[in-house]
Amino acid sequence: MDNRTVATNRRARYDYFIDDVIEAGIVLEGCEVKSVRAHHISLQEAYAMVEGGEIWVHNMRIAPYRQAQDNPDPYRLRKLLLRKGQIKRLQRRVRQKGYTLIPLRMYFSNSGYAKVELGLCHGKREYDKREAILQREFERRKERALHERSQ
Repeated sequence: MDNRTVATNRRARYDYFIDDVIEAGIVLEGCEVKSVRAHHISLQEAYAMVEGGEIWVHNMRIAPYRQAQDNPDPYRLRKLLLRKGQIKRLQRRVRQKGYTLIPLRMYFSNSGYAKVELGLCHGKREYDKREAILQREFERRKERALHERSQ
């Protein structure tokens, strides 16, 4: 993760298996860009849907910018910018049972444009989550033991 990342959806990696990751541009208004640069954004409840041949992000919260006089609705729909072929491919995959589009990360590219890392995901079951927790704890214990031996 680089220092240009403004928000991550850490919960998504816990709740979903991520099959594919796609970079997409996002349409923002002027004061929203300033708010995003100040890291006043939440991706926790966000998801994307294909509607009318376009991809829209729902429930992404961008807090109102204090110095702006007229801020848009913090939860308004925001359009993602992808090529038509990419949208059609994602639409076919989302029609499959259990697949959804989840914003994983929002960042600024080197050229200064706001980008969203969109994941094509399907949900984990409860036992998958428990297995992931056990694996993570095992890795921590192993690293701790190796660190203690080296001292």
